[in-house]
Amino acid sequence: MGEATARTLEGRTAAPPPNGESADRPPADRRLSPRGPSPRGRRSPRRPRLWFEVLLIGVSYWVYSLVRNAVPEQKAQALRNADWIWGAEHTLRIAVEDTVNRAVNSVTWLVVGMNYYYATLHFVLTIGVLVWLYRWHPGRYAAARLVLFATTGVALLGYYLFPLAPPRLMPGGDFVDTVVVHHTWGSMASGNLADVSNQYAAMPSMHIGWSVWCGVMIAVLVRPVWGKVLGVLYPVATLVVIVSTANHFWLDAVGGLLCLGFGFGLSYVWYGAFPYRLARRVPVVDR
Repeated sequence: MGEATARTLEGRTAAPPPNGESADRPPADRRLSPRGPSPRGRRSPRRPRLWFEVLLIGVSYWVYSLVRNAVPEQKAQALRNADWIWGAEHTLRIAVEDTVNRAVNSVTWLVVGMNYYYATLHFVLTIGVLVWLYRWHPGRYAAARLVLFATTGVALLGYYLFPLAPPRLMPGGDFVDTVVVHHTWGSMASGNLADVSNQYAAMPSMHIGWSVWCGVMIAVLVRPVWGKVLGVLYPVATLVVIVSTANHFWLDAVGGLLCLGFGFGLSYVWYGAFPYRLARRVPVVDR
């Protein structure tokens, strides 16, 4: 009797678990991500597809440019809003953009470098960070992309509802349009390219929204300390550039941060976590 019972128990122990699960592996519903099951009602990131991402980014930027440039150029209202912003900054005692602009303009090599920075790095580094996330952080890519897209989308409302002239277009001669003065290829809102771009879409600043997005992704996700430092310095340098070239007020940067906050909030609601808190790899679900 004792031997028969022992053999029966041994057989039960050795029997494979149901549904083909290995004895040393957790159930499938616990392998959705390294952090455990996804919160109920939340979307789980999927593996990004290269062709779809390239198409989505291209079409989205085309639509963004089309809508941004189609916003009525309400010059009179934009100039009144610029006067209001400038007055508000004087009240807050932060209205030093004209001083910074003229000081940087006196150093030719510095201001020319800033003109090219303003015109190129805004796009190059943002695309670079997207590619980096796609390649090395696929589990976080979709949530991070949603932040960027939502930030940009809500910025379009700002361009429509609050047309704003940049400082360089304010009458009175206090600000210097550095692209025009130094004859550099720069902002599409200056010089020969001004006719194909909305001149009065300065609020919010997407140079700040996008650069802070890049900075957060880099500073939080890279391991080397020098990489984290660069992630922090990039949006700071961008802030200095947009003010020095008279393309934005300080408060335009605040508007960009508010839009970015909306983007992070929407991503959190959709995925149940901020992008950098998700698993690095796309969760594998057994079928």
